[in-house]
Amino acid sequence: MSASKYLKHLREKVGILPLMIPAVAAVILNERNELLLQRKTDGSWSLPAGMIEPKESPAQAIVREVYEETGLTAHVERILGVFGGEDYSFTYPNGDQVDYTIVLFKCRVEDENTAPRDRETESLEWFSKTSLPELALPYPLACLFAENTDGYFDKT
Repeated sequence: MSASKYLKHLREKVGILPLMIPAVAAVILNERNELLLQRKTDGSWSLPAGMIEPKESPAQAIVREVYEETGLTAHVERILGVFGGEDYSFTYPNGDQVDYTIVLFKCRVEDENTAPRDRETESLEWFSKTSLPELALPYPLACLFAENTDGYFDKT
């Protein structure tokens, strides 16, 4: 996730201390039920995802993030789940700590021809359920392949 001016401003105030970050992620499946993932420049695998910017709705954020990271225009179909907590805490290589609350969207795209538009994406690839690499964040498999129909919400 690229650091926005807003996030940079917050980091000037709190340093590397954990920030609560509202975020979005996209599940995009092709006709072969393969999941689109991005390989980041640090070598990790992720869904197209990112932070919700100030004054931006979650739906607007996921459309923007998918476009920035894949070159695809996303159409939101539904919410698959909302995730957060200890499993969604992350420390970046520079030491910045974040605690994500992530709205996971099922999205469709018109075209499968991807073209990353940002510097954090090394490559984009489609994966089947059986060939899925380890992801940076532990989304439930049923959500990634849109098998859940009622939505998934972290339970305490």
